Amino acid sequence: MGRGKIEMKRIENSVNRQVTYSKRRRGIMKKAEELTVLCDAQVSLIMCSSTEFFSDYCSPSTTTKKIFDRYQQASGINLWGSQYGKIKEYMEKLKVNNEKLRKEIRQRTGEELNGLNINELRHLEQTVELSLKTIRDRKFHIISTQTNTYNNRVKGLERAQAELIRTWVENGQNQHYEMHDQDQQYESALVPPYGGEHLYAFCLEPIQPNLHDNGYGPHELRLG
Repeated sequence: MGRGKIEMKRIENSVNRQVTYSKRRRGIMKKAEELTVLCDAQVSLIMCSSTEFFSDYCSPSTTTKKIFDRYQQASGINLWGSQYGKIKEYMEKLKVNNEKLRKEIRQRTGEELNGLNINELRHLEQTVELSLKTIRDRKFHIISTQTNTYNNRVKGLERAQAELIRTWVENGQNQHYEMHDQDQQYESALVPPYGGEHLYAFCLEPIQPNLHDNGYGPHELRLG
């Protein structure tokens, strides 16, 4: 039993329409490839679905541009004439705008002012002053941000310094007490019977100041 003939009209159901397009797209792509291989033909195929899905095929022996060029030669239709005119017109507009911008830049640097009247000069002056204000505001913002960053860094260093000083003072007081206890031990060791002839004299200076009277200064002590 053969298939019924499909009526050639738009498929209203969007799902069925997309399924039909997908199936027939694969079929026509296969036919284009078969024509290329079997008949040594040069084929270029471009398709766009209603959902803007793009598909194309071109024979390996040519390019799409070459196919278009051959089409122009065969049909006598210039495909690029209108596009070339639009591109040329667009390039002219860009050239004019570029020259206008360059002239404004030169005028802001004090050049080419002879052709300007008083109103144009006043407008240029206001524009330059506004630009300078914007630059100064930006510069002030950067300086303020850097100053705040440096101030915060200095405060952090000051806190770290205060902490180091506090730790140093606490450790110094503890060390003073320990040295005081050691001096008392050394002083007791000098009294017989704990002392002896072979005791070192490096602890005598803070304990027996009478050595200064005998000619021994604080830097002249020697090991006994």
